[in-house]
Amino acid sequence: MENSKPNPITVGPEGGEILAVVGGNYRVLVSGKQTNGAFSTIEMLVPPQNGPGPHSHASFYESFYILDGEVEVHSEAGAYTAKKGSFVVVPEGGIVHYFKNVSDQMAQLLCMVVPAGLEEFFEEIGEPVAAGEFLPSPPMDPESIKTIQAIAEKHGQILYPPDFLDQKEGE
Repeated sequence: MENSKPNPITVGPEGGEILAVVGGNYRVLVSGKQTNGAFSTIEMLVPPQNGPGPHSHASFYESFYILDGEVEVHSEAGAYTAKKGSFVVVPEGGIVHYFKNVSDQMAQLLCMVVPAGLEEFFEEIGEPVAAGEFLPSPPMDPESIKTIQAIAEKHGQILYPPDFLDQKEGE
């Protein structure tokens, strides 16, 4: 008799594709290709004073569990300091948000995305690296910014200038 049930997905400590993305390392633990698009899970190692710029995505949930370190999560609703053990959910709907490692230690986050797809954006803009290998953030000249904005839009995201939320707070 043939087993028609899917097998569990297992990823060892050295498994998953590691991508250098905006100065951090994002290890894709489970991709949408493995879950029929239901969700993806990404381990993020974020160096001090690093993190993605302001962005939004209307069609998926993004949640973070802080495994180690401390990040400030900024959004149109305000700021929250997420320490080890904290959990943050960015709902679908398009709220502008970003996070930054404000400590002097490496931050480690577990990011879950429902439905999947964000990992495909990271695969397109990131560069494969070995465990422990960190690449500097690529230079962001006007041409590079246009390119990454187009890739982001293809994956359901909108990127904003680095000071976008600061401008909103001053209104």
